[in-house]
Amino acid sequence: MSFFKKLKDRMFRSSDKIGEGLEALVAEPDVSVPAEPEARPGLISRLIGRSDEPRRLVDDAMLESLEELLISADMGVETATRVTANIAEGRFGKRVSSSELRAGLAAEIARIMEPVARPLPLYSQKPQVVLVVGVNGSGKTTTIGKLASQFKAAGKSVVIAAGDTFRAAAVEQLQVWGNRAGVPVLTAPEGSDPASLAFDALTKAQAEGADLLLIDTAGRLQNRQDLMEELSKIVRVIRKKDPTAPHNTLLVLDATTGQNAINQVEIFRKIADVTGLVMTKLDGTAKGGVLVALADKFGLPIHAIGVGEQIDDLAPFDPDDFAKALVGQSD
Repeated sequence: MSFFKKLKDRMFRSSDKIGEGLEALVAEPDVSVPAEPEARPGLISRLIGRSDEPRRLVDDAMLESLEELLISADMGVETATRVTANIAEGRFGKRVSSSELRAGLAAEIARIMEPVARPLPLYSQKPQVVLVVGVNGSGKTTTIGKLASQFKAAGKSVVIAAGDTFRAAAVEQLQVWGNRAGVPVLTAPEGSDPASLAFDALTKAQAEGADLLLIDTAGRLQNRQDLMEELSKIVRVIRKKDPTAPHNTLLVLDATTGQNAINQVEIFRKIADVTGLVMTKLDGTAKGGVLVALADKFGLPIHAIGVGEQIDDLAPFDPDDFAKALVGQSD
């Protein structure tokens, strides 16, 4: 199954919400325009295959309803307002069908997402140190396991540091992925200093000539100051071995948190020098529109998105596929 098909099939809550909303929106009667008598399609219309889809006048009332629909899909007020204004351009005062509206919306979303769609960059630096941050439960540990497996399958040598030393479940989960992929996972006793573990992992990665070192971190936001100090210490310690590390800091976000993802980006940008985003759990949410809001507001690279638990359920972010899936458009 192609990733687009998975994305479209599994983002059913978001795509249904927007897709069904657009159908209902166009089906609403135009209060400002008298109803037109139904006419049978002419020969030319039939020959060129023009459908008899309902059409609705693009006016202020219709645009207001469209904006509300996008906000309800978690696109955020600012982004929804901007997208709606762009949809109105060139269409205001004209009648559109739901398929035309869907295509226009997909094109506008893809335009916003295009500048941020960038795969995780790979450098000649060995090892490339990737610090992975995010709140507990965001899918951070699973994402590290999937990335490690994918890089290993692509011929890269990988080392994982299970730096969330306060959660035994996170360590065990990484060990399962490590065993599956044949990737070493460095661990430390529960409650150990994560910075010390990161230092040991970098030492091992350097000694083995590894291509990548993926470092998991804690995600406890109850006390941001403690987390900030912990992450700062990890960075300080690994820079004793490599002054240029970390080379990437990935923030993993859970799509089901909706607009709260925006708050998390703001917090982690202050705590850590976030260089890119990974969005998980797009298969379990009606809030996929938040990714559009994140791209519009922050402009951070979106490296990958996840729609399930299997290794191939994490893939590089494709703006066109995402936009089509979000609005329920066919490939």
